[in-house]
Order: sequence, then C-alpha cells, then structure tokens
Amino acid sequence: MEITAERVIDALRYVDDPDLKKDLVTLNMVKDVAVDGNNVSFTVVLTTPACPMKDMIHNACVNAILHFVSKEAVVKINMTSNVTSKKEKDETTLRGVKNIIAIASGKGGVGKSTIAANLAVGLARMGAKTGIVDADIYGPSQHIMFGVENETPGSADFDGQRKMAPVESLGVKINSIGFLAGPNQAIALRGPMATKALSQLFYDTAWGDLDYLIVDLPPGTGDIQISLCSQVPVTGAIVVCTPQDVAIADARKGIALFTLPQVNVPVLGLVENMAWFTPAELPENKYYIFGKDGVKHLAEEMQLPLLAQIPLVQSVREASDAGRPAVLQQHTPQALTLMEMVQNAAQQIAIHNAALQTA
Repeated sequence: MEITAERVIDALRYVDDPDLKKDLVTLNMVKDVAVDGNNVSFTVVLTTPACPMKDMIHNACVNAILHFVSKEAVVKINMTSNVTSKKEKDETTLRGVKNIIAIASGKGGVGKSTIAANLAVGLARMGAKTGIVDADIYGPSQHIMFGVENETPGSADFDGQRKMAPVESLGVKINSIGFLAGPNQAIALRGPMATKALSQLFYDTAWGDLDYLIVDLPPGTGDIQISLCSQVPVTGAIVVCTPQDVAIADARKGIALFTLPQVNVPVLGLVENMAWFTPAELPENKYYIFGKDGVKHLAEEMQLPLLAQIPLVQSVREASDAGRPAVLQQHTPQALTLMEMVQNAAQQIAIHNAALQTA
C-alpha cells in the first residue's frame, strides 16, 4: 500500500507523550510531514528542550510508522523544541530566554545554591542551552561553584547598546554580583539598591538564546523574591528544603510567597536536600541526621511534586568547592540522583508549558 502523509499522521496517533498522556497528533506536536516514495520525514516538537523521554518518543514514532504504515519505510525525524512559557513579546535582553526557573528556600543553609548549580549543569548536559543568575545578592556563590571566581563578564552588543557578556563555564552562561566584588569585600546594599542590582543582572546581560535561565535566589521571603517576580517573567519556582521541622516551617512560608496575588508564580516542585547521610566507607548505610522524609511528607500534603531526595555526601560539597558540580561525577549514586532531579524538573516545566499552550 502506498505511503501517504495521512497514513503517517494516523500512525502517530498511537504514540503518546509520556508526560502529558495524550498522543502527539492531538497535542499538535507533529509538523512538516513529507513523503517521497519510502522516505518519510517529519518534525516532533518536544515540550521541553531537555526532554528526558526524547529517545523513547523517537523510537515509538519509528515503530509506529513501520507497524501501521510500511515495513519498508525509511523514517527520518527531526526532534526539536520551541515551547516557551512567555506569552508576551519581549524586546529586552531576556527575549531569547524560553524559561526562567527560580530556585528558592525558606531559610539559608539548606543547599539551595548547590541544587541550582547542579540543575543548570544537568540541563546543559541534556543538550539544553542554559544560563544561571546568582541573585543571592548578599551571599553570591555561583562564581565559585563554577570555578570562575577570577573571571569577569565581558562586553557585548545588544541592539546597538553595550551590555555585559556572561561568563561561560561547563556549558552554562553565568552572571553574578560575585564577579564585581572582591573575596573580602562586603556587599552592603539597602533594599532599593539590591533590587536595582538584581535588575541589572538580568537586563544588562546579553543572554542570547537560552532554553532555561536558572535563578539562585537568596533565602527567605524578602524584597529580592518579590521584585524578581514582579520584574522578570518567571516560569516557575523550585523550593529546596532539608527534612527537619524548622526548615520545613520556613519552606511553607516560601511556598506561600509564590502563591500571593502580587507574585503568582507556580511552584513546580520541591527538592529534599541532605535527606540522609551516607559515609563513603559505608555506601549502603543511611543516617537520617535531620529527620526522615520531612519534605516528602510536605510535598504530599501540599500536592506538589517531590523532584528528588538528595543525600548528604561529602563529595557533593567537595565538588561544589572545586568548581565541578557533583552532577558531573558520571555514574556515582549522588550524580545519578542529581540527574533524576534534573529530569523531573524538566518534566514538570514541560507539563506546565503544555498546559499554558492549551489553555
């Protein structure tokens, strides 16, 4: 039987997006179907550039064509992504940024910056164009975690204006107030000045095209968080917390901040950091120093996704201090857990964006 575009499209109705639980045709993810004899080509528009199910979807499409159309078909698929959460036209330096993800915590000391750095590097490893803004104005650390503390942003042209060119490391574009202050220099800024400095990190930096811009927020629920969400088109927030009761009480306040009418940013999920301690010499042992499953229970209570439970492992701290985030440690248990977090975060962003597109 002759291969036609109509038969190809009908076959692809049997292929579901694993996240959205609907077929690719219904989701309008199939584009540019072309048939030339036995040669079949089309584009699949993924719901996220770092789609963890990319290979699964590709193989399912090929199998559907071979099974429902022709065993002789030669299938070529272009896997791409152009889904973005931003609806309004943007002429600022953020116009090429598809998703802005805020990493927040109710209190300090829970490893928020470590999670932000590993998320950014993990997304870059999955093929996404990624940047990170160190918006922790008073305690910047991303320049250290990426091993670029001795570098400074360059100069770039943006529509005839001179802007900062972000520093690049490990496949990630970075800007931080830490580049502008010496190691022994206190960053003493009052509220309005801190807010202005934050705005400059976003809008005076030539970011170019990015799939994800990760924002490492300061801890708490103050001016910086509120200003960010009012000035910058944030796609969603991820809240990091350790499992003890004191941290969870503050995490509740952090989650509540994003639900305020003047903020109105969806919380995409929670990360339980320092979920248990595993010593290097006893890799199978788990010691629940800060309590067990506190953030897991909070996620269940608030009906939010739990993106990962990250163990307290010495090498994660050492990797951050060395400027090589632990997600790069290949097949170690901690790297695998961190990549699971990255994949789950990408999945939740995709679900959020797909819901916006169909709303």
